[in-house]
Amino acid sequence: MFTGIVAATGEVAGLQQLDAEWRLTIRVGKLDMSDVKLGDSIAVNGCCLTVVTMDSSSFAADVSNESLRCTSLGGLSTGDRVNLEKAMLATDRFGGHIVSGHVDGVGELLSQQTEGKSIRLDFSVPQELQYFIAAKGSICIDGTSLTVNEVNGAGFAVNIIPHTQDETIIGDYRIGQQVNLEVDLVARYLERLMQNPVQATPALNRDFLRQHGYDKE
Repeated sequence: MFTGIVAATGEVAGLQQLDAEWRLTIRVGKLDMSDVKLGDSIAVNGCCLTVVTMDSSSFAADVSNESLRCTSLGGLSTGDRVNLEKAMLATDRFGGHIVSGHVDGVGELLSQQTEGKSIRLDFSVPQELQYFIAAKGSICIDGTSLTVNEVNGAGFAVNIIPHTQDETIIGDYRIGQQVNLEVDLVARYLERLMQNPVQATPALNRDFLRQHGYDKE
């Protein structure tokens, strides 16, 4: 589990094919590896990966073909910068939102414009994810917890403050950039409850809420 607060940016040292899958090696930059051990999880551009080899300045993780298909990791090249976050501790500050490190889909940067010292970024989003994105809700872009400023049809917009531009890879983005998206986990579970295919419990819908005093018209 993660919070979407990027701890450091790293650099791709290599993406090597091993048998039927791949091994991604990352130079960790300023990320403190002193408390990391083999088998721990580190989010790389929002993808939860398991550390299989490591030293004080780098680590490697195995990446399945499925992960390459469902994320932007397959497009990484040696030297590319990546966002890094270690799995959270129960005692950590919860500065972002609940992030699982399981990418829901890949979006694309459509436009960017300066607004004061911030930058507004507009992204397209896969159709199956549009339902889960709400204005002023949370979204994770390449492992960065951000607030959705506006929902516009098949996409959404966020504003990136200078600190986030400096401390993450978002400041490097260019038009057409492919980004990993993870929608709000709470929205995912609410959608599942509303489907309620088994009908073991009452469906969570407007009739249910009205019956229990939560939806008054």
